[in-house]
Amino acid sequence: MPRFPKPAEGSWTEHYPQLGTAPVSYEDSISPEFYEVERAAVFKRAWLNVGRVEQIPRTGNYFTKELKVVNTSIIVVRNRDGKVNAFHNICRHRGNKLVWDDDPRAESSGTCRQFVCKYHAWRYDLDGNLTFVQQEEEFFDLDKDRYGLVPVHCDVWEGFIFVNFAAEPEQPLREFLGPMITGLEGYPFGRLTSRFSYRSEVKANWKLYLDAFQEFYHAPVLHANQSPAKYSQAAAEAGFEAPHYRIDGPHRLVSTSGVRVWEMDSEMRKPIEDICRSGLFGPWDGPDLGEMPAGLNPAKCDPWGLDSFQLFPNFVILIWGQGWYLTYHYWPTSHNTHIFEGSAYFPEPRSPRDRIAQELAAASFKEYGLQDANTLEATQMMVESGYVDRFPLNDQEVLLRHLHRETADWVSDYQRKKAGV
Repeated sequence: MPRFPKPAEGSWTEHYPQLGTAPVSYEDSISPEFYEVERAAVFKRAWLNVGRVEQIPRTGNYFTKELKVVNTSIIVVRNRDGKVNAFHNICRHRGNKLVWDDDPRAESSGTCRQFVCKYHAWRYDLDGNLTFVQQEEEFFDLDKDRYGLVPVHCDVWEGFIFVNFAAEPEQPLREFLGPMITGLEGYPFGRLTSRFSYRSEVKANWKLYLDAFQEFYHAPVLHANQSPAKYSQAAAEAGFEAPHYRIDGPHRLVSTSGVRVWEMDSEMRKPIEDICRSGLFGPWDGPDLGEMPAGLNPAKCDPWGLDSFQLFPNFVILIWGQGWYLTYHYWPTSHNTHIFEGSAYFPEPRSPRDRIAQELAAASFKEYGLQDANTLEATQMMVESGYVDRFPLNDQEVLLRHLHRETADWVSDYQRKKAGV
């Protein structure tokens, strides 16, 4: 039978008394009015991850990102000096979207020397400078230096590309991330470049879906059918409690031990897992990635399962002990809808067997994620009914308390500053 870890002595919630222990409200997840303020207070002020440097490895490589929550589209591009730039995806002439393919609402990527507007052929270089205007002599005192692309604050940490939509960011990126996140520096993200991605439109508030991955209390119940019956029964009877939770500024961490699946009784595994030597926890033949950063596995679990780092507001880096990692993004599109993006990263496969093992791990986690999404749509429906307005949270759900409190604090801070208080 599998063994399930128990937490350290004491209450995690007691470590953060400012969060309280009372039942919580989810008004912040059903109110259109709150959402409108949240867009400005959170998403136009926080650093937001929009991708990784491997998406634009060479000069002129670019991708676009559609960000409805801040009502814009951006271009992210690598310039001739190797720097990553970000710009609003709008031509300065008549406001046409500058970079798009067949559907102007869809994201795109490619390589170019200059960006050329489809409407009147104005051109911009990789640093956003306006370099050519069709029939320039027809304009009145046009100074091309004043009509470059509108930049977006952009910075890179450990290969992750972040942008900030404030006029001036309140903190540099690394300061915003803080010591818990920067404790990951040195993890070989750049060596894990075999990527599998999926995207889903979810009819639930973005915070409710984030909540689903901030605790494992639900796993033995919601995901029971994804495991062999013998394992699921043992998990449901034992329950699950992660051995470590941490809060650092606006960010959160849940860390847990794991299981060596290949050492379990064969009745506890699926046949496909034995065939592919892989599954939910990743390929069994994990790579040797060398010494891990001090910020990983803070509870010193053996075996170690995973660390889920939740970067405020909407980005998760989930690092598995088996030598791979996941990222999640939750992009709001309204007060009760959002786009969920999941990506799994592995070392480049050395053989067809490696590739199949990676694909099974990615597909397994996609199935788990979609189960969560389906449940959260049911949650959204009933929370919006208003017949219940306070919900009790247990000690394992301390990170949920923090996310909703942190969001409320950002909104309150924004409103105070806007009022000049």
